[in-house]
Amino acid sequence: MNIRKSHVIAAGIILVALAVSVVFYPRMPEKMATHWGAEGQVDGYTSKVFGVFFMPVLMTVIALVFAVIPKIDPLKANIEKFRNYYDGFIILFLIFLLAIHYQVILWNLGIRISPNRFLPVAVGLLFFYIGILCDNAKRNWFVGIRTPWTLSSDRVWEKTHKIGGKLFKIAGIVVFAGIFFPDYAMLFIVIPAILVGIYTTIYSCLEYRKENKSFRQI
Repeated sequence: MNIRKSHVIAAGIILVALAVSVVFYPRMPEKMATHWGAEGQVDGYTSKVFGVFFMPVLMTVIALVFAVIPKIDPLKANIEKFRNYYDGFIILFLIFLLAIHYQVILWNLGIRISPNRFLPVAVGLLFFYIGILCDNAKRNWFVGIRTPWTLSSDRVWEKTHKIGGKLFKIAGIVVFAGIFFPDYAMLFIVIPAILVGIYTTIYSCLEYRKENKSFRQI
């Protein structure tokens, strides 16, 4: 198996998460706070073992899935065309999950960093990078804005991802602004994501219909 640099970095990030879990496990309460409501108040608890080790396990599974995708995609050659951006997303997403893991651990140690202060920054950066990824993604079955219409046409894929890349970058900036309105932080995250999803879906459909109409007129 070809070991890429991104695989090594991903493994390192996961090992850091696991090390944090092992080191702080003895100091965690038997019932850990692991979920927060829209207003940043704790509304969910779980067992100590699950709370401490769930994230490293999740990160491992996600990293393995991302490592397999380029090998099983029917359009794997297209993924290789933007592989560096794909690998960058894997690393950034794992860092994002690691940051969430830290926030949970710190909260249960008594260092109360509200997710409504932390998530706008983390998700904003993630959305902005997704915009960069969209700018460079080529048609494939797993990564990008995958609608029936983008998957059916290289032209529709390119046009949709061009506009989608811009919209995700704008969404990232909007989400980041949520740090100044912590009581509404979740709205700053959810609403831009929904709007971008709806717009790009409709846009890809209309572009595909326009393309087929042009072909029928030839």
